[in-house]
Amino acid sequence: MLSKTPKRTNGKKVDDQAEVYVLQLFVTGILPNSLRAIENINVICEKYLEGRYELEIIDIYQQPGLALTKGIIAIPLLIKKFPLPEEKLIGDLSNTDKVLQLLHLSNN
Repeated sequence: MLSKTPKRTNGKKVDDQAEVYVLQLFVTGILPNSLRAIENINVICEKYLEGRYELEIIDIYQQPGLALTKGIIAIPLLIKKFPLPEEKLIGDLSNTDKVLQLLHLSNN
């Protein structure tokens, strides 16, 4: 289930000055929480970061060594790699406000 979503534009011109968010989502196969996390992050990215994000979905069942080297002990896990600082959020990402806080897109 490893997939990398390039900067999405949906046919729209993207401002070259716009900051591109680099995200990694670690999941465990097709378990319900993992599927919800994938759906939720895709909806959030399309709504709030349209055209300016890269999302890599990593299934630790397929790449267990990667989870070990990164020290991941809880899944699903979203890592915001860029813009810095790198930050992490555990869970199915159903709390949009928490995800927006992680992405620094919230006024809270």
